[in-house]
Amino acid sequence: MLVASRNAKKLRELQRVLDRAGIDGIELVGLDTVPPYPEAPETGETFEANAGAKARDGAAATGMPCVADDSGLEVDALRGMPGVLSARWSGRHGDDEANTALLLGQMQDVPDERRGAAFVSACALVVPSDDGFVTTVVRGEWRGSIVREPRGENGFGYDPVFRPEGEERTAAELSAEEKDAQSHRGRALAQLVPALAALAASA
Repeated sequence: MLVASRNAKKLRELQRVLDRAGIDGIELVGLDTVPPYPEAPETGETFEANAGAKARDGAAATGMPCVADDSGLEVDALRGMPGVLSARWSGRHGDDEANTALLLGQMQDVPDERRGAAFVSACALVVPSDDGFVTTVVRGEWRGSIVREPRGENGFGYDPVFRPEGEERTAAELSAEEKDAQSHRGRALAQLVPALAALAASA
């Protein structure tokens, strides 16, 4: 199964979901291991639209089942932004430090009680079929708040400034296992387990 990502951490996260669910018979491969194909730009207005487009592109290009996610941070005080623009909030795609610095600057005068936020992940599974494609799209959310300074070395993106509800630590201070159990992507991927189990059973 193709994972439409070059992020090795996402492949490992999905592998841990499969292992916990006892699903065998699915080998995960990333974009780095398949021939390059045209990837549509992420122009959807929702995480679900972007995830679905990425998964359809991957399945159409390779003929393999494809899972893709689109995720980001929705900040209450910024009316849900950066949202789908999370990875390029500072203007440069994937510049985690610049994105985080811009967010903290925009939040500088926001009091603690109004710093609520949620990580959101939409995951899409697209399976080629005789009639075209079978698509499953799910959504996971992880509520928390934005701290004032980055803390922690684990994770990526906005993890160092996101403190989950009920936690004193940021997402970047959690272990991989702790994050899997709580995170937006973990919650979304868990909802894909029935479809993934059916896929493995039919392989």
